[in-house]
Amino acid sequence: MILLSLAAAVGGILVGVIGFAMSYDTLSHVALNSWGFGERLAPWFPVGVDASIVAFLALDLYLVRKGTPWPVLRMAAHAMTGATIWFNASSQGSIRADPVRAGAHGAMPFLFVIGVEAARRLIIHKARLEAGTTSDRVPLHRWLLAPVKTPRFYRTMRLTGVTSYMEMIRREQELIAYELWLKRKYGGDLSLASEDELLPMTMARYGYTVAQALAMPDEQDQAAEARAEVAERRRLAAETRARIAQSDAVAEQLRADGRVEAVRAQVEGETGQARAHAKAQVTAAERVAQAEEEALETAVMAEAKARTVAAQRQEAEERKAKAEIDLEAAELECLAAEERRQAAEADRIAAAEAAAVETQAIAEARRATLEAEEATAETKKAVAEARRVTAEENRIADEERARQEAAIAAAEQSKKDAAEALRVAAETRRAAAEIELAAVEAEDTAKLRPRERAVRRVARMILTAHATNPDSASAEQLVSLAEIQAALDVSSSATASEYRQEAIELLASGYRP
Repeated sequence: MILLSLAAAVGGILVGVIGFAMSYDTLSHVALNSWGFGERLAPWFPVGVDASIVAFLALDLYLVRKGTPWPVLRMAAHAMTGATIWFNASSQGSIRADPVRAGAHGAMPFLFVIGVEAARRLIIHKARLEAGTTSDRVPLHRWLLAPVKTPRFYRTMRLTGVTSYMEMIRREQELIAYELWLKRKYGGDLSLASEDELLPMTMARYGYTVAQALAMPDEQDQAAEARAEVAERRRLAAETRARIAQSDAVAEQLRADGRVEAVRAQVEGETGQARAHAKAQVTAAERVAQAEEEALETAVMAEAKARTVAAQRQEAEERKAKAEIDLEAAELECLAAEERRQAAEADRIAAAEAAAVETQAIAEARRATLEAEEATAETKKAVAEARRVTAEENRIADEERARQEAAIAAAEQSKKDAAEALRVAAETRRAAAEIELAAVEAEDTAKLRPRERAVRRVARMILTAHATNPDSASAEQLVSLAEIQAALDVSSSATASEYRQEAIELLASGYRP
């Protein structure tokens, strides 16, 4: 290949240089002598014609490499190619007069353009290979041997983006094999098959393989379940937000009620305190007035009694004086002295009683004052208790709000953890699907037998299970025989056990998809 590349490069450059030199000599001579160009412009005419071909083709290749081709450049290059061939062929006179001479002058420019087109094709093909957009052609013998089916084959290949001809052949073979299996299952009557079983024939024209078409119902069901889970999470989130808002409203209402009750208790306490103080003052004043009234009545009664006794004694003495004026004059004088002494004693006793009454009233007043002060202290204590209860309610409300905020934060964290877990699971499933697809393509390329494919699939199941559960020590714990039977549609557990054992040995030998 290196020698061929060197030969092609050297030959292409040599042909291009010779063609350009011959075209330059011919066109410059004709331009000067026959076409009316001046001596200074005639040499530049062939350069402009031939250089335009190279410039247009080079610019076209550059735009193709950048992914923005413009077909006008290629058409312009082809037009200039035809022009330079025509100019060289007709430079020696009429083409009909001497076709061989005209062909000799037009051959070299034509070869130069053929070399440039070959280089263009090589560069475009290399760019498509690097971009992964190169596509195989349908061989000519297929068009000749199957002229009816090949157009549909080609149409499906181009519309579905299948770039490999052999890949398209393999898909067609798989579809034919599946259709034959389905006919054998239902005795040749495909109308008995379910819609899911007929999906490979329906979706083949859209580029789906048999495995992809059969997996569509499960994928749609999984997508529907995922949408339902998303809707359920949104509904639960809305309910949670509604409960949180309701709890906030109830807490705010409780705080407002607590503030109202606190103000009410404070006002009632102050009002009760004022009432108790006023009542105590009124009671003390009433008791003082009553004590003063009782003391006054006692003093008046004592004085009246003393005056009555004195009057009676005076009358008795007057009668006795009248009866015994002479004999009892001395005795009357003594009696008068005794009466004065008794009156003084009575006055002293009355004064003592009055003083005692006054002292008792003062004590009653003091006791009433103490009772009023005790009532005031009780009122203050009740107000302090009401304030303490209000503070306790505020503290409980704050703790409840803190618990609610912690619950909200925990719920948000749970949502984030769940979203992260879903994302990791989705990434794991996507990576597993990519690995599975790459492994199946590699197995198809290697043309492995069904048993070898089954063993490799079990090995990939073990690797996927180990990636999601790295703590498990053995393959038996990671993948059970029931899972292998379900995945490979195997009825015998012994066969599934053999597959698992061979998969373990395959992994031990270094197999990685």
